[in-house]
Amino acid sequence: MDFPVWVWVATLVGLTALIVGDLVVVGRRPREVSVREASLWVAACVGLAVLFGLALLIFAGSTAGAEFFAGYVTEYSLSVDNLFVFVIIMAKFAVPRQHQHRVLFIGIVLSLVLRGVCIAAGAAALAAFNWIFYVFGAFLIYTAIKVAKEGKGEEEPEAPDNALVRALGRILPTSDAYDGGKVVTKVGGRRVFTPMIMVVSALGIANVVFALDSIPAIFGLTTNGYIVFTANALALLGLRQLYFVIGGLLERLVYLSYGLSVILGFIGVKLIIEALHGSHVERISLPVPHIGIALSLGIIVVVLVVTTIASLLRSRSVSAKQEAEVEEPELAGTP
Repeated sequence: MDFPVWVWVATLVGLTALIVGDLVVVGRRPREVSVREASLWVAACVGLAVLFGLALLIFAGSTAGAEFFAGYVTEYSLSVDNLFVFVIIMAKFAVPRQHQHRVLFIGIVLSLVLRGVCIAAGAAALAAFNWIFYVFGAFLIYTAIKVAKEGKGEEEPEAPDNALVRALGRILPTSDAYDGGKVVTKVGGRRVFTPMIMVVSALGIANVVFALDSIPAIFGLTTNGYIVFTANALALLGLRQLYFVIGGLLERLVYLSYGLSVILGFIGVKLIIEALHGSHVERISLPVPHIGIALSLGIIVVVLVVTTIASLLRSRSVSAKQEAEVEEPELAGTP
C-alpha cells in the first residue's frame, strides 16, 4: 500500500523529536555509558519498534506489519555484525570512552540521512527497472559468500580507511589531540578540527558501506519505501546503545557471520525469484515458487536464534576447556 504524505510527515517529525531528545540526553555531560543504562535504552528502542510494527499491523494490514518486522529484524541483525567495525574504529582513533556515545550518535544521525537518499534511489530504480532485482539478488549472494569467509577467519573486518577519510585528513586543518568531545577547537587562536571529525567521518562512511548490503536485503523483503525507511531508521536509532551492551559479547557470537550469510543468501535467492515472477515466467510454464513474507520472517528468526544459541554454547565449551587446561598444570605441581 502507498502511505499518504501526512504519514511521512508525522513519521519524520517523530523521528526528529527522538533524535533531538536523544541529543539532549547525550549532550548533558561526557560520561561512560554503563551496560545497565545502555540495556534500558536498547529495550526502549526495541519496544518502540515493536509498537510501531503493531500499529502497522492494525492500521495498514498484516502484510505491511509482517514486512516491517522482517525488515527490522534483518537490519538490526546485520547491524550487530557491523559493530565489530565500530569497535575497530574506536580503537584505531583512540576515542576516550566518555566521548564514544556522542561520536556514535553523530555518526549514526549522519548515516540515517545518507541512507534515506540511498533508499529513495533504490526504490526509484526498482520501480523503473525490474532487472535491478537480479542485480541486488546476485550482489547479496556474493556478499553472503564474503561474510561466510569472514566467519572462517579468511578475511578480517577493517575500519574504513579509504580515499575520502585520508583526503579529509589532508584538506581539513586538524589538531593532534582531542579537546573533550569537541569537533572544532582553537589552537594558537586558529580554529581547527579535532580528530573527532575523522572518527565521525569513518563511522558515517562505514554505515553507508553497510547500507550497500542491508538496503538490497530489505528490498528483498518489501519494496514499500516507507517500510524500508522506517525499519532502517528504527534499527539505526537502537544501534548506538547496542554497541555498549554487546561490546563484550561480540567475541562470543562466533557463528554470527554464518547466520548472517545464510540470511543474505536466502534474501538474494528470494530477490531473483521475485524478478522471475516479474518477468512473467509462468507464460513459458517455468515453475517458480513464491516465498511469502511470513515464511521469510520465520526463516530469519530461526536462523538468528539457532546461530545465537550455537555461538553461546560453543563459547561456553571453549571457556570450560581453557579453564581445565589451566587447572591441570596446577594440579600436576601439587605434592
